[in-house]
Amino acid sequence: MTHNACKALGARKTMGEHLTIGEAAAGSGVSAKMIRHYESIGLIEPPVRGENNYRFYDPRLIHELGFIHRARDLGFSIADIRVLLSLWRDRNRPSAEVKAVALAHLAALDAKVAGLQAMSAQLRHLAACCHGDDRPDCPILDDLAAQGRRAAAG
Repeated sequence: MTHNACKALGARKTMGEHLTIGEAAAGSGVSAKMIRHYESIGLIEPPVRGENNYRFYDPRLIHELGFIHRARDLGFSIADIRVLLSLWRDRNRPSAEVKAVALAHLAALDAKVAGLQAMSAQLRHLAACCHGDDRPDCPILDDLAAQGRRAAAG
C-alpha cells in the first residue's frame, strides 16, 4: 500500500468509514475488475454495501487484497492463494503447511523453467542451422513442417 493510500486509509479508519472500490484498488494494487472477480469466486468476503449499493472495503479486506496481489506476483494459482489465505487467517496453523504449498509451487516453477530452457536450446540450434540468406530452404520451417506431418500421421 502506498504512503498516501495508508494516510487516506488511516484518516478514514478513524472516521469509521470504509474505502470505495477505486480507493481499495489504489491501496492494494489490485484492479477494481479483479477485486470484483475475487469477490465473485469467494476468494474475499463480500464487502459492506452502502444504501447506493456501492461496495465499501474495510482495512482488513484491503490487507487481504494486498496479500492476494503479492501471491499473484509470485505466480501462485487461485487455488493455492485460497489455501494460503486460509492458513494466514488461522493464527494457530503449522508453518509446515504453508511451506508445503510454497515448495509445491516452487517445484512447478522449476519444471516450467526447465521446459523453457529446453525450448530455447532447441530453437537456438534451429536458428544456428538456418543460413538466413536469400535461399528458400530453411531448417526452422522444415522442423516445424516435420512435426506437423508427424501429428497428422499419428
